[in-house]
Amino acid sequence: MTHPLRSTTSVLGLSLIALSLLAGQAHAQSTNKPSPPAASTNPEPSATTPTVMPTPPPAADPNHPVSSVPGETKAQRDARMGWWRDAKFGMFVHWGVYSVPAGYYKEKPVGGIGEWIMNKGKIPMSDYQAYAKDFKADKFDAAKFVAAAKDAGMKYIVITAKHHDGFAMFDTKVNGWSIVKAAPFQRDPLKELAEECRKQGIKLGFYYSQAQDWNNGGSAAGGKWDKAQEHDMDDYIDKTAIPQITEILSNYGSDTPAVVWWDTPTGMNKERAARIDAVIQKLRPGLIQNNRLGGGYKGDTETPEQHIPAQGFPGRDWETCMTLNGTWGFKKDDKNWKSLDTIIRNLSDIASKGGNYLLNVGPDSHGEIPPESVKRLAEVGQWMKVNGAAIYGTTATPFGEEFGKPVEGKSGYGTKVQVSSQNDWRATKKPGHVYLILFKWPANGTFKTPPYPGKIAGATLLADPSAKLSVSQDATGITVSGLPAKAPDAVATVIDLKE
Repeated sequence: MTHPLRSTTSVLGLSLIALSLLAGQAHAQSTNKPSPPAASTNPEPSATTPTVMPTPPPAADPNHPVSSVPGETKAQRDARMGWWRDAKFGMFVHWGVYSVPAGYYKEKPVGGIGEWIMNKGKIPMSDYQAYAKDFKADKFDAAKFVAAAKDAGMKYIVITAKHHDGFAMFDTKVNGWSIVKAAPFQRDPLKELAEECRKQGIKLGFYYSQAQDWNNGGSAAGGKWDKAQEHDMDDYIDKTAIPQITEILSNYGSDTPAVVWWDTPTGMNKERAARIDAVIQKLRPGLIQNNRLGGGYKGDTETPEQHIPAQGFPGRDWETCMTLNGTWGFKKDDKNWKSLDTIIRNLSDIASKGGNYLLNVGPDSHGEIPPESVKRLAEVGQWMKVNGAAIYGTTATPFGEEFGKPVEGKSGYGTKVQVSSQNDWRATKKPGHVYLILFKWPANGTFKTPPYPGKIAGATLLADPSAKLSVSQDATGITVSGLPAKAPDAVATVIDLKE
């Protein structure tokens, strides 16, 4: 982003406040030209503050939920979204020319997230475009990228096909500002990733900055800083965005992209968004889209960025995107890596609230994912090999009391958000099973849940199936006894309650 994320910022650059209705929109943005009407329902973010995106209210007709597909029924939506809901865990990849300066301009550090360096540093187009010659990507290996995701237990990847700097990470015929024509690499990494994802059984989605484009005439959060950027927004939409969207929807096989991830709809309005959506409906009807297109389009998924909503988004599919360190795009000084405990707890918390976790990596200019990222992902994968049944294919907790009351907390951007006040355990469910994910191990060998309407027949530990546990159940809840004195997994131990 990043991603909008990232606050709306973007790759793996995504703020919010109210549980009931705010989904972190992401990096700030501003209208490209003053004349077009701002018909979007999304508030205009500032250039420095993450955007807060209101969550749409539940659909009035439960049989026809809010969807990117006009007239879609609930049954049709459930079938279309099935693989995505089951996946739960994906990799976000923010990779582009911004990895060359890696947080520095003219030997001075530029604040903010790495992929926003052109905007934050007010770098002229000519200076920024000169970085492309050093974007070698000489160590890029699609097989290693996909393997890193698979080893972590991730089921899909979303990569920046084009971030806000407008640099196409694919073989575009629209202009020469691409990894194929402007950089030494001269290959299409998206094509190589698409082929490798098929080999390794991973879905591939594309992030595309449809509105902000600081080199091709799109909008710019906070306003433009170089006269060379001045351009008609509608001309950009029709001659750059739509032709490139057509390319990424048409050139990578019928299964790719599996998701399209829009970002920061600065300068978008209903008419512009409609022209883009018409391309989707013509070429790839049913393609999963997020809620950041703009112009009032709700898409299929909510996108809280850098935080986990206190109770999720009941009635909506949603996906929290987060960085592994502090930035989405590569920034050489950012060593603020999340711990394994934090990542596992985040994944469990999100799954227990019915959402997906999109965790970001930011490869360097050589095309390598930072070693610390690879190491941490492998550690997550070890936990998932033992406990994945409590994550994949599950639905939200059958309880809810474990979240506690929403309280004020802070997102990864430092903004105020509503978070859960209780974080000792989480629960997920699938047919025949209720999974209890314990972060705090009971000292007395007994754990009790709130009341549960179904009948529990037994219990086992995923990390130690040989442990002999007993279960009792009454109107006050389920009690599991016989737990070992020490947690089998120091990060999070899962009790599998069998119905």
